[in-house]
Amino acid sequence: MKVTVKLFARLRELTGAGSLDRTLADEATIADLIQSLQQEFPKLAEAAPKTIISVNQEFADLSTPLAEGDEVALFPPVSGGSGAEPAKFAITFDPISLDEMATRVVKPETGAVAVFGGVVRNVSLGKDVERLEYEAYEEMAVTKLKQVAAEARQQWPKIVDIAIVQRIGRLEVGENAVVVAVSSPHRGDGCFEACAYAINRLKEIVPIWKKEFGPDGDEWIEGDYLPSTADAQ
Repeated sequence: MKVTVKLFARLRELTGAGSLDRTLADEATIADLIQSLQQEFPKLAEAAPKTIISVNQEFADLSTPLAEGDEVALFPPVSGGSGAEPAKFAITFDPISLDEMATRVVKPETGAVAVFGGVVRNVSLGKDVERLEYEAYEEMAVTKLKQVAAEARQQWPKIVDIAIVQRIGRLEVGENAVVVAVSSPHRGDGCFEACAYAINRLKEIVPIWKKEFGPDGDEWIEGDYLPSTADAQ
């Protein structure tokens, strides 16, 4: 059977390819595919302890069986990511406005709106930062943004609406990288809590990575959380 392998961020650089087509035995699992790739690209073995796997845009593990036409993605832990109505869950190259995001969640029954903006700063862990570049597994990222919102709604059922947009590409110091907006009937109905939950959960399960650029060079910034099948929808 034939499968497509997508690689992101540091793993893409280790292999020199963002997408690979591979032919496997009919009963192959993720473990078989990984073993084959590590033989071809030995540096992938070094990255294995911090490699996340998805199949068809859902988290998987080494025992997951593969089927004809599957899309397998390999990526590191995430960075610690049209129509008449703007999308409430999106990955974009365009600047994100805090005010515009707030308007996306205001309804007639809204009495409170909480907005979080993640902004590019000029220092990280004591090192100067000149700019950031963000990358995302876009299709899966949008799906996971929706999952984050669904989880927040389950915990705070009085939420009126929620929107999460992540910017990718080159970002300068002072620009918004991600914005979360949550509305509720009253301020005590979960809008603050859901907003905080959403940005923290985003940094666990949404496949978005950032590379920092500064006077001393560039570096991929990765988190520590390793999602598993338990984080599937």
